[in-house]
Amino acid sequence: MIYLREELEQREQRELAPYGMKSGDSKGRAFPEQEPNHRTAFQRDRDRVLHTTAFRRLEYKTQVFVNHEGDYFRTRLTHTLEVAQIGRTIARSLGANEDLVEAICLAHDMGHPPFGHSGETTLSQLMAEHGGFDHNKQSLRIVTRLEHRYPDFPGLNLTYEVREGIVKHETEYDISDATDFSPELHANLEAQIANIADELSYTAHDLDDGIYAGLLVPQQLNGLALWELGRKSIGVSAQDFDEMARHRLIRRLIGILVRDVIVTTNDRLNGDHVGSVLELQKLDHHVIGHSDEMKAMARELKDYLFQNMYRHYRVVRMAQKAGHFITQLFEAYQSVSEQLPDGVRQRLSESDISLERVVCDYIAGMTDRYALQEYQKLFDPFARP
Repeated sequence: MIYLREELEQREQRELAPYGMKSGDSKGRAFPEQEPNHRTAFQRDRDRVLHTTAFRRLEYKTQVFVNHEGDYFRTRLTHTLEVAQIGRTIARSLGANEDLVEAICLAHDMGHPPFGHSGETTLSQLMAEHGGFDHNKQSLRIVTRLEHRYPDFPGLNLTYEVREGIVKHETEYDISDATDFSPELHANLEAQIANIADELSYTAHDLDDGIYAGLLVPQQLNGLALWELGRKSIGVSAQDFDEMARHRLIRRLIGILVRDVIVTTNDRLNGDHVGSVLELQKLDHHVIGHSDEMKAMARELKDYLFQNMYRHYRVVRMAQKAGHFITQLFEAYQSVSEQLPDGVRQRLSESDISLERVVCDYIAGMTDRYALQEYQKLFDPFARP
């Protein structure tokens, strides 16, 4: 039997929860298109994101450790894939639309510049008087303007719901600005799932990378409530902690956190008597989240990571270098725009864009490796231009 789009949409209507977003109910695309026979609108959006240049570049963009630190450490790409996997698990359990969750998860970090959060901080400072920089807005610029793959419209022409999910991406490190996407409404459940999946993923996986890199010593984590819960549940003592125990513990921590999100969110949905997507968005609070007890344990672990990993001298040194690299590149291109590649300089002819925004878009799209190569070409007298 062949399942055409109409059957897939009907299946969503039957199987998803009342507050799950159905692709057949989408507000549509900015530029009308005929939808494919064998994919829903959200499946098509997911596939379009996967084939972008911006998505492929995530392979060589920093999560915490720059690429040359080692092949084991997570990059923006592996982090994004892990977020999508966790997001689908939560969505499936809560009756949300897995395809919409996956599309939002895969697109949520495409606007990140090279060198992680330090790169974003630097670009934000450099663009303070030129419209600012925020990776959520940059992700939206990529899918609505910067990717050129279709002759009839700019960007990817994604559905309203995926674009809204990108714009309303929020964690404790990311504050959304949903000016053009009904800011009076909360994100739909699928976007909220993408948010919690992102936060949950980087906490657990940064912990994993920190231990592997030697920035964190397992025995020093003893006493942290969430760490102790995970360690005791797999039956490993602090003295016997080895590589296999690390793998098992990270998996268990993710499982514990995901289970808590699912149970807590389900209780909130039932308590709020949510009967539709709009009812959920009109609530005065997010429905997705942890229980108070788990939230406190996760907060304790995050605080520990901030003090002992994100502020570790090796990470701070790289952050300072990153700020220097990006600042020097930005100022060089800004002062002599002829140093920009021809394809980039052509964008200066667009009436609604400044030199600074063109430079910002160019740098934000760079991988770590390409940014370092550009720095060499501009400032190393022995490097070929």
